[in-house]
Amino acid sequence: MTINLKDYVVEIVKSEENLLSEGLKFHIKENIPISTNVYRRGSKEYFNLFNEARKLYESGKINLLHEIDKMYIKELEVGQWASYEGQMVPLDYPFLLEDYYLEDDIIAEAEYQGKKVKLGKAGVKRAGNGKAVVFVNSGKKDKKGRIKVKKVTFGSSMSMAMGKSEAHKKRRKSFGDRHKCSEKKDKTKAGYWSCRATKLFGRNIPGWW
Repeated sequence: MTINLKDYVVEIVKSEENLLSEGLKFHIKENIPISTNVYRRGSKEYFNLFNEARKLYESGKINLLHEIDKMYIKELEVGQWASYEGQMVPLDYPFLLEDYYLEDDIIAEAEYQGKKVKLGKAGVKRAGNGKAVVFVNSGKKDKKGRIKVKKVTFGSSMSMAMGKSEAHKKRRKSFGDRHKCSEKKDKTKAGYWSCRATKLFGRNIPGWW
């Protein structure tokens, strides 16, 4: 039976304290969207929280109370990993290139199976200027049956639409209407990610952008 997330937690915590991680319990107790992850981005705990919530949701044991969590858990594969050009990368985990550029031409560090994983290769700094990158499941498989990963670069003037003022709301609506964001369903295309950019960088903001 699918029941309200908070009601579910109240019942199971009484009898099975270890069924939920401490992180998920905290999110539920404080009514914090799972997408506003309490753990450091790229850490093992960060990805595990999404996997735990997705497993409980798919088994029909919990509901998702926040609209933004429905996107993260139902649409995205955050928490899953795959190989891209010989190295493991996190799927559906976008990051700004200029924020993570390092001197040795390696961008970003995430964590996979307890080990630090460097993302990107030499030359990525040329894709800066407000750009972001994300690795996605292409929906295809190679000869060995492994999924093929595609790197998608996208960008938008996010800082101009992050606020809660009426001007910012109008800007987001205008962007969504002009780019037909409601029709963007393909994660292998830059438009999908640009339309969801404000949500994917830690902002629980209504509207497409």
